[in-house]
Amino acid sequence: MKTILNVIWLVFSGFWLFLGYLLAGALLCVTIIGIPFGIAAFRIGVYALWPFGYTAVERRDAGAPSCIGNVLWLVLAGWWLALGHIVTGIALCVTIIGIPLGLANFKLIPVSLLPLGREIVRTDQPFTAAGTAQRPGW
Repeated sequence: MKTILNVIWLVFSGFWLFLGYLLAGALLCVTIIGIPFGIAAFRIGVYALWPFGYTAVERRDAGAPSCIGNVLWLVLAGWWLALGHIVTGIALCVTIIGIPLGLANFKLIPVSLLPLGREIVRTDQPFTAAGTAQRPGW
């Protein structure tokens, strides 16, 4: 089922989201200061390309630089991206077939708002690469 949803997602919105995040990441990587933001944009872009079967989890070892970077990201780009995901998600939820795609757009909102200090993992992996629990209570 994940594969079918990912293919439908790719056709209707995933490819264009991926290209947008890829372009933003390339532009951000032009300056040395923007490299962490560019890497975050690439990470979100890959997640936006294939969202079904993956989830974003918070990295517990992310420190103060991630927090400061997230504040900058939120002010400069995050709220625009989140607004785009909200509008697209609502538009996709108009049809019954589009409801899972709209929900996937809503799933991308937290990571588009605050991408630094997050990791994208498969939903069938119980732990992230950093060794922290993926689900609360583990």
